[in-house]
Amino acid sequence: MTEPEGGYKRVSKRSEVQTLLGVLSEPGGASLVLEDEDGRMMPVLVADQQPGEHMLLDISAVREIAHQLRRGHPFRLVGQTQGMMVRTPVLKVSACRDRDGRLQCQCNYPRHLEVLERRQFFRARLRLGMEVGAIVRNEETAAIAQGDLKNLSLDGCLLELPPSAISMLGATQPLEIELCFPNGTRFAIKGLAKHHDIDLERQLVQVGLQFRAPSITQERQLWQFVREIERESARHSTAGGEGLLRSLLFQTDPKSPPPIARRNAQRYATPMAKRLARVAGYLDAQLIELQNQSSVDSVQLSRHADRLLVLHEEDREAVLFAVRCLFEEAPLVRHCLSVAVQLVDMAVLSKMPRDACKAVAACAMVHDMGKALLPAGLLKESKFDAQQRAELSTHVARLMGCLEHCPWLSASVVKSIVAEINERLDGTGYPAGLGAADLGELSRLAMVVDVIDAMRRDRADRPAWRVADIYQHLREHPERFDPRWLKRYWQAFGTWPIGSLVRFETGALGWVQRLDGAGEIAQVQLTEAVKPPDTTLGEVLDGKALQGLGKPVEELPVSL
Repeated sequence: MTEPEGGYKRVSKRSEVQTLLGVLSEPGGASLVLEDEDGRMMPVLVADQQPGEHMLLDISAVREIAHQLRRGHPFRLVGQTQGMMVRTPVLKVSACRDRDGRLQCQCNYPRHLEVLERRQFFRARLRLGMEVGAIVRNEETAAIAQGDLKNLSLDGCLLELPPSAISMLGATQPLEIELCFPNGTRFAIKGLAKHHDIDLERQLVQVGLQFRAPSITQERQLWQFVREIERESARHSTAGGEGLLRSLLFQTDPKSPPPIARRNAQRYATPMAKRLARVAGYLDAQLIELQNQSSVDSVQLSRHADRLLVLHEEDREAVLFAVRCLFEEAPLVRHCLSVAVQLVDMAVLSKMPRDACKAVAACAMVHDMGKALLPAGLLKESKFDAQQRAELSTHVARLMGCLEHCPWLSASVVKSIVAEINERLDGTGYPAGLGAADLGELSRLAMVVDVIDAMRRDRADRPAWRVADIYQHLREHPERFDPRWLKRYWQAFGTWPIGSLVRFETGALGWVQRLDGAGEIAQVQLTEAVKPPDTTLGEVLDGKALQGLGKPVEELPVSL
């Protein structure tokens, strides 16, 4: 007899089965869940049990399901006791009757039960695409933080919060935790922070919270949430979850307000930056999934590639500037998203079909994510020996293996943007050491965009470069980089690309936000400091007001 799926263990000893069913027989101890439906838990009462023979269920509170049960629709009884989640095997009703105003149904007595691990060891992890917000309140200081739920058990949860939340974690009294599910369900409970870890790369703090003295009602609600997260997680998995119906908890209403989430609580330099942050949030979550040995999620990649295209179609200049405003994201996320936005811009200017532009966006969004699978610390080295260089080059093959569940991606686009973006015309690139004769036009474009974006960022062995110096460097190496695509890049983005910080003749500093048809600066937003663009930016200038600043004198590199 095989073990049940989902981490459950089989209990077959008759005395143990009888004891557990006895607990479920208490008022409120059991719920009925119809198989192959939405997973809704309905209140029932185990009115009587004859061990080894039958059970009598009182379904008076849910009379509407009687016709389904009479037709033999399978169901389970579920509940929780002694820190364990308990369920029966699939059961069917043999007879139903009304007695003294109560509706009772008879079913077979289960020969075994299935129990899930004890609550302190079992946590339901939210997979990519499962977004549950959290609000944490410190009643002592009235401080509030918004974050994201990452896993949940009957005992506690793990949240990702902004770094500013660290000051809340030393509270002597329990914190108020409110979980906010996509369908509008909210659940409040108190808990204490037991541990926290600061993730400097992703600029967040992960907090483990232990619930304090949950009531019986709260435990039952938590049990239902854990169960629904597990079911939705199975639906999102790449193996056999396609046939499962979506959990009601994760169904969203398009008319609902923006969800509670860490990024939705952050303030951004522009409205477009806040909208683009949703794509960055997906990439950040996909990075974590890859590190947990998952593949690239085909549905989520498609959805967010579409979202990126829609934003670009709406206002290309706003998107080009917005990508420079997401400085709080992980470096890999910032680089991948920036390359994607620039490649989409070049693809649109080249009049590629929309399907091709979407494939370009998708591949560029994940093109460097294989680096998240490399040994820790390798990317922080200032110099690489031969062995480290060989290890670094494996990030391409690591990612290619994670794209196997994305059949809608054009194989030629994957080849150009993922497999060949690190190659060079003279054969000095990696992973295959291809030369000019083997590299197509999209590969040549991708390598130009990728290297320019990389050189504009700080690296362990050097600071960020000025754009003019990057252009000059690439012009001096036509044997490596295609001069035709370098020229087209310059024509598209200019000497002062959108998202550049420029000093003018008057000494004023301004972030370039728009260019005119000749590639000259047409709009800037003033700033007083050489730092990433945030909510402290000043006045937006164009026309005569912009002319009053004088000519642009120099770009000030800011690694973003």
